[in-house]
Amino acid sequence: MVISPTTLFTGRQLIWLPACASTNSEAQQLLRENRASEGCTVITDDQFAGRGQRGNIWLAAPGENLTLSIVWLPTFLEASQQFLLSQAVALGIYDWAEALLGASALLRLKWPNDLYFGTQKFGGVLIENSLSGPKIQSSIVGIGLNVNQRHFAVPTATSLGALTGRYFQREVLAAHLLECLEARYLQLRAGRIRELRQSYLAALYCYHEWHDYEVSGRRMHGQIVGVEPDGRLALQIGDEVQHFGLQEIKYL
Repeated sequence: MVISPTTLFTGRQLIWLPACASTNSEAQQLLRENRASEGCTVITDDQFAGRGQRGNIWLAAPGENLTLSIVWLPTFLEASQQFLLSQAVALGIYDWAEALLGASALLRLKWPNDLYFGTQKFGGVLIENSLSGPKIQSSIVGIGLNVNQRHFAVPTATSLGALTGRYFQREVLAAHLLECLEARYLQLRAGRIRELRQSYLAALYCYHEWHDYEVSGRRMHGQIVGVEPDGRLALQIGDEVQHFGLQEIKYL
């Protein structure tokens, strides 16, 4: 796969694998062996043991989607600021999708960083950070995006092709994705945190909308009123605002 992004460093070192268990694992190995420069990108046509959030797996039909991992070195971030990187990555993916689908109230980021169109998911992120003292030493940003796949095992999944009826050249999409991601990463590196936060909330699924959630096995009705700097979801339930981590709450 030939990809030529117009970036400063993201994707300039590109490693394409016909198949691998996990692009995150491949990127981690390169990093351990000091063979990955910042922006190193591992991409594959067939990831057969991809990992997702909450310990889930990420399934994608071979040769039809985008599955990749990026090595970044955000040593400017404190360990407590890991969610800022998650926001930047999510927004980069959102920018990419918006350029393809146009501005739509249905295009949303589902907390913490999944890409949705309506109630259907077509993109996911898994970020694995390594810490050195109080700072982030390195980050492996794993991304899976459904592009040309039309048939899914679950009805809550979709793809660009399914949404538009078009077939996409994945090399072109990959280059644009890397450009969008680097733009948001540079925004983060420049300290423009307030802008990132505002953009993230503007794109957030169910923000200031009443919705049903499950908390500790109990059904609750609430509305998202914000996201804390540490990534916890701020949910208004009745007259009280409660905060939840990723493993503590799920959408219904």
